[in-house]
Amino acid sequence: MATGTPTNSPHRVARGDLARFQRQTVYAPLGLEGQKRLAASGVLIVGVGGLGSWLAELLARAGVGRLRLADDDKVDLTNIHRQGLYDEQDAAAAAPKVQAAAARLAKIHSRCTIEPHAVRLDRGNIAALAEGVQLVLDGTDNFATRFLLNDYCVKARLPWVFAGVVGAEGQVLAIPAGGRPCLRCVYDQPPPPCADPSCRAAGVLGPAVAALAALQAMEAVKILSGHAEQVSPYLTKLDLWTNSIQRIDAAGAAAANCPCCRQGVYEFLDGP
Repeated sequence: MATGTPTNSPHRVARGDLARFQRQTVYAPLGLEGQKRLAASGVLIVGVGGLGSWLAELLARAGVGRLRLADDDKVDLTNIHRQGLYDEQDAAAAAPKVQAAAARLAKIHSRCTIEPHAVRLDRGNIAALAEGVQLVLDGTDNFATRFLLNDYCVKARLPWVFAGVVGAEGQVLAIPAGGRPCLRCVYDQPPPPCADPSCRAAGVLGPAVAALAALQAMEAVKILSGHAEQVSPYLTKLDLWTNSIQRIDAAGAAAANCPCCRQGVYEFLDGP
């Protein structure tokens, strides 16, 4: 597996950080204890494109101690309108996204440890990529990878946060350790490729991507700071063009016979 070297030393809450994060720590539900938990946390972000680039930046700015980035793509000019970490110079150089992201994040928060991995996540490397982290964040663009993430995280009892955006519409769901409900409770199978529109085919608006990433990051902060009880129990769907919001009770939609979180069958992870 192609891996990168962490760009910084391990994180701890230093004296200077108390001033840096003062606007967060005075928020009573988070507080200094929550900030310390963020600093001690590690997160795997799978995909550092539209969602993942905003996720990485928001969590670095929030004081998460370690960010592991997994993506085998390179920066393209068509990425710039919605992928916050990159610029025209990155696109002209066709820079690997994880390397460009790591360089930018190091300037945002030099004490955050960044681990760039220029690989595409699959069933062969997912365990190594997720080793030692406390949370997985979905920055992918296809349901096949998301169902693999769901299988692994449910089996490993690792919380993760799903999100997807096409056009001006998006959805987000935080999945607790062990699932119940998990992604397969809500979506039994990945949609056929022809029914799963991509940003290339359907278009995507940058503000919609940023908005959904912010919702994901907020759930991540709750989980990592020790406040998982505050995580939304809903699958939240937004259409930012028509200004509509729909919330689906994920627990109510949970399948009593879910093959993943109820029966322990991990077909996307273990294969046929």
